[in-house]
Amino acid sequence: MAEFWWGRAPKSEIRQHKNFYAACSGKCQPILPHMLEGIALDKNPLLVNQRLGKKLAIIYQDDDMVIVDKPSEFLSVPGKYIEDSVYLRIKQQFPQATGSLIVHRLDMSTSGVMVLALTKRAQKNIQQQFINRTIKKRYVALLEGKLAGNFEGVFEGEINLPLRGDLEDRPRQLVCFEQGKQAKTYWQLIKSTAGKSKLYLYPETGRTHQLRVHCAHQQGLNMPILGDDLYGYDLYENNGNKKHQRLHLHAQRLTLSHPVTKEVMTFEVDEGF
Repeated sequence: MAEFWWGRAPKSEIRQHKNFYAACSGKCQPILPHMLEGIALDKNPLLVNQRLGKKLAIIYQDDDMVIVDKPSEFLSVPGKYIEDSVYLRIKQQFPQATGSLIVHRLDMSTSGVMVLALTKRAQKNIQQQFINRTIKKRYVALLEGKLAGNFEGVFEGEINLPLRGDLEDRPRQLVCFEQGKQAKTYWQLIKSTAGKSKLYLYPETGRTHQLRVHCAHQQGLNMPILGDDLYGYDLYENNGNKKHQRLHLHAQRLTLSHPVTKEVMTFEVDEGF
């Protein structure tokens, strides 16, 4: 019902040598509750709201939009089991909002700058900016490995790997040159120390898990983001405790035009790692 991977990774999926991979969500997971009935199990972390009672920081607000600093392990929109989210918090705090608030999302595990629209006019305008790719985003990531050594002194580059969802193991993504959607990421090395590499990542497209896959895949940077529980290395010590308490991926900076005044505005929040 699960696997330990040995050897080189396949071309489409991301598999790390000697790593453990849990049961797939499509075929195995549905029958596991019956098979494990009566066995004492740890709580499923996906069913626990790790941000319950903790404040959501607002870094800017006016009559048209709100900019928040989303913490890691917090949903952008309500999930199947957990309703608490950026959307719900802002909806409760701004009940007069006429827009549907959400114009883009960050993965649950990703932290950083997120914009929400408070009016229908602002929502339409900001969504169009995302569609036109005029909004500029910069992420900071900490990777497992020394990037400078792998790339022989080249400290920036571009990754083009098309992505599609893994139908048997959602929410994982696959690299697929036949059916995948275009995904492009620019990267710049900040520094490499102690076997880790800190990068700026600039996604030109906004595919699900794009940055995580582009970093981890063998045709990308071939080094997963630290703390990545989907595409990374073994995250647990021998005693069962997690080595890293978060995914080291942070939406550090976002630049957009104000939906009403058209002023170009930049919002930036340090990553803290």
